[in-house]
Amino acid sequence: MSSLAEKDRPIVQLLLNTGTCPRCVLRFCCVGSQMLYRHPHKDLMKDLQEFLKNSQEEEDTVCLDVADPPCKRLRLEHREEEGADDLKHNGAVPQLPSADGGNAAVESSPGNVCNVCLGILQEFCEADFVKKVCQKVNSADYQFTSFVFSVSLPPQLSVRERAAWLGVKQQMRNLGLPLPKDDIVQLKEAYKWIIHPQLSEELCVPADGKSLFEVSVVFAHPETDEECHFLATACPDCFKPAKNKQSVFTRMAVIKALEKIKEEDFLKHFPCPPSSPNNLCDALEIQCNNGAVFVAGRYNKYSRNLPQTPWIIDGERKLESSVEELISEHLMAQFKADSFNFSSSGREDVDVRTLGNGRPFAIELVNPRRIHFTAEEMKRLQQAINDSSDKIQVRDLQLVTREAIGRMKEGEEEKTKTYSALIWTDKAIQREDIAFLDDIKELKLDQKTPLRVLHRRPLAVRCRLIHTMKSEYIDEHHFRLHLKTQAGTYIKEFVHGDFGRTKPNIGSLLNRTADILELDVESVDVDWPPTLAD
Repeated sequence: MSSLAEKDRPIVQLLLNTGTCPRCVLRFCCVGSQMLYRHPHKDLMKDLQEFLKNSQEEEDTVCLDVADPPCKRLRLEHREEEGADDLKHNGAVPQLPSADGGNAAVESSPGNVCNVCLGILQEFCEADFVKKVCQKVNSADYQFTSFVFSVSLPPQLSVRERAAWLGVKQQMRNLGLPLPKDDIVQLKEAYKWIIHPQLSEELCVPADGKSLFEVSVVFAHPETDEECHFLATACPDCFKPAKNKQSVFTRMAVIKALEKIKEEDFLKHFPCPPSSPNNLCDALEIQCNNGAVFVAGRYNKYSRNLPQTPWIIDGERKLESSVEELISEHLMAQFKADSFNFSSSGREDVDVRTLGNGRPFAIELVNPRRIHFTAEEMKRLQQAINDSSDKIQVRDLQLVTREAIGRMKEGEEEKTKTYSALIWTDKAIQREDIAFLDDIKELKLDQKTPLRVLHRRPLAVRCRLIHTMKSEYIDEHHFRLHLKTQAGTYIKEFVHGDFGRTKPNIGSLLNRTADILELDVESVDVDWPPTLAD
């Protein structure tokens, strides 16, 4: 049962007299009935008006009886020991204003902007605003089956709540009445109690705190923007410039300062209770955002003139396309996403082909409008990618979870990879000159960071393993070498030695100069993503 009791009468009287809206009055009385907040503004005002007409001795409660779960609370201040000086009523208990006097104030207040919530729990709870939000959502053309609603409030609301609370606290002290709690129902929580059912009804989907589709509203109140500024003088440590923040007066910084500032210092700088503003808040932004969708697969690269990702040096593009772009352009169009992030299990050089079953990859599609795809639709999307270019092919294209991508990244260092290298030697060779390579197992290498990647990789010596090698003689100066290696092995450097930075190397093993002419990745032994039936 949620209700107002006689002990709440002075709080109701004070707040209504000072320009507080009915819903904020309920918040300050710690009323936790969600249904009650959803009643029309005029009805709530009438209920409070009737409540104030009851005699002070009446113990019965007046309000609607609604069963609701317990609500969250917003702690406004730390409890302080009340000394003798706190009660400055000189031994006399001032009388409350009469019910008639209070009602005069009540009757004039419905058209005023609330001095605490600045209109958030007034105009922005009405059907017209809800329809405006839903029109924005529907026009954005998102696919969603539920939603989560978020709201960004002006930081000065915290200052006004503190001022209103101190007014309540002072009134109760003057009356010699106890104030059992120093918390109120959070404004955001009360607003969501009111707005959630309306949005659900209008959008025809439920509100769900775990939904990936977010509807957000950003409120501002330019008229009172400077009300936080006195806190910067009182608590300068709380307001420090931060990246991506237009103002130091963030909600968290203001709350932190309010926790630190002494009550008497606060009262010197801010009116208590707060004055009524002239204007309502502005709804600056109504935004929609869908959680990221992840698509995975394996790709083959058949071109020796195609980088994995855009090749840009000093701001200049070197090649017209990349594996990443050939795949992502189709996904971006179909999922209608804002942007994407490409990742893969390792990478090959621009002149290296990737054959066999291909290399695992994943693409994060940011803020997609479309999120539901059947297996048949994914198959058609895969075919569209494959038909668009002879440089790449994609297989096993599928939707995956964010968590599943971790399996792909684990394989970068832990799994093995198989390569085929075409090698040239300066001195003539015979079959028997390279046959011994087939017998070498678990060859340990010390690879100093290659010169060609030193600009983007830290200088270090990495220990790597060549598990097996199989040679294939071609002619006196050429042979093909098939290698199975530890992931992360630099194959080109293993062949030519990189000026002695990789030891041993094919050149040192054959006792002659060797270089690599072609390199193919034949397999990436990462068992992910799952193979799909054709």
